Amino acid sequence: MILISLFLVFLFIGAYNFGGGYAMIPLIISLVVDKYAWIGMNDFINFVTISQMTPGPIAINLATFVGYTVGNGVLGSIITTIAVVLPSFILITLIVFFMQKFKDNIHIKNFLLE
Repeated sequence: MILISLFLVFLFIGAYNFGGGYAMIPLIISLVVDKYAWIGMNDFINFVTISQMTPGPIAINLATFVGYTVGNGVLGSIITTIAVVLPSFILITLIVFFMQKFKDNIHIKNFLLE
């Protein structure tokens, strides 16, 4: 049950937050630390520090560390990482699909050239 909750929370975080990884930190605190109390604030601060030092986007690294800790290992980290990336992946896939469909439209061509 915790894995489903982790997936849904990080799917929400990935879908409703724009502005990059640092913009996600307050929402992650609000949900993971305050609302669900899966980890404490000290652990969260440590995760942010480690996420900054680890190569890659901070939001993905943070989701991975939280998932590993709360979701009891690698499966939790995989689930949270997929969940936080999935909304962006779906959005980009839809944009590419529609761009391919309308690539010959004169308005789209003019928009992309300017």
